[in-house]
Amino acid sequence: MCRNITELRGLQPPATDDEVEAAARQFVRKVSGLRQPPPAAAGAFEATVAEVAASVRRLLGELPERRQPPGTVPPLRRPEVAARIRARAPETP
Repeated sequence: MCRNITELRGLQPPATDDEVEAAARQFVRKVSGLRQPPPAAAGAFEATVAEVAASVRRLLGELPERRQPPGTVPPLRRPEVAARIRARAPETP
């Protein structure tokens, strides 16, 4: 399985919607073999990401608490990743 998908269960504070979506997107990219879907498949790709994210949210809501937090920090919580995302974001007037 994809080693790049970070464990979200047991995070403090709990996983955000952005973190759940990022993990779902990474999963869909891995199983589809596509980093960026062709325009004709973009709708199906995004719908699948949304379905996987919804399933993950349900799962995280039903699992018991963890005794210890996960061993790794999710990428969106890492300063270097946040800086890259900010640098790529379009500027708003």
